[in-house]
Amino acid sequence: MTTIYIDADACPVKDETYKVAARNGLKTYVVSNSWIRVPATPAIEQIVVDAGPDVADDWIAERAGPGDVVVTNDIPLADRVLKAGGQAIAPNGRVFTNDMIGSALASRSIGEHLRSMGEVTSGPKAFGPQDRSKFLQALDQAVVKARRVVPR
Repeated sequence: MTTIYIDADACPVKDETYKVAARNGLKTYVVSNSWIRVPATPAIEQIVVDAGPDVADDWIAERAGPGDVVVTNDIPLADRVLKAGGQAIAPNGRVFTNDMIGSALASRSIGEHLRSMGEVTSGPKAFGPQDRSKFLQALDQAVVKARRVVPR
């Protein structure tokens, strides 16, 4: 069965994800380093992991596989999910694919290198209503695609 995993610490589309998951009858794991309020339903489970770099990412990557959808802004996590056969979507609606993940990882690495040298970078653009709309469309498409991989 398709499962949705939310890399939740800084995710602005948790509520939208809950609605899509409920509409499709999907189990959802909300993974974070601290407690986050989630709807009281057996279909949504909160997982609080230890603090530390990549602990939440590791928890998700160890479980996500074919037919699963992961909501994350983390490019290395998206890469791990794709390699495991799952799908990864950023909160702004960007769908991570095998064709683009290599260049996304390279761009991330260049940005980290520049910042480590003291360069001031612009960072991501502000999250807006169009991003939310693109995310909902991408998540609906991912659920349809996942259902073809793992039927109900």
